[in-house]
Amino acid sequence: MKRCMFVDDSSVIRKVAKRILNGPDMVMVEAGSGLDPIEMCQADMPDIVIIDSALPDLPTVDVIRRIRAIPSAIVPHIAICLTEMDVAAIMRAKRAGAQSYILKPFNRAQLLERFRTMSATKSSATAA
Repeated sequence: MKRCMFVDDSSVIRKVAKRILNGPDMVMVEAGSGLDPIEMCQADMPDIVIIDSALPDLPTVDVIRRIRAIPSAIVPHIAICLTEMDVAAIMRAKRAGAQSYILKPFNRAQLLERFRTMSATKSSATAA
């Protein structure tokens, strides 16, 4: 079973994501700030981490770098979640260690398709 961590200071966004993603193949854990996911990843690294581009306590790129620095057998797929297309923010996140991005608001079909893409990318990366 895959584990996904959704990091967003909006409880509504986390709730919507949890309703969409929780199921027999995936369990979703959530965090509302930048420090929480770092501690949670140290305890149990998820397969996928989605991080809001504007967290209240830490810059998103710092959270990405700190998660990447945690020694783990699992190397999570990290995506940044944006409210609008911002190429500079995407590039900063990619330089920090993110692999992709998601735009919000998202709907069920968009989020599930993005997750299929992430899983396929992760599977082919592990096979290479």
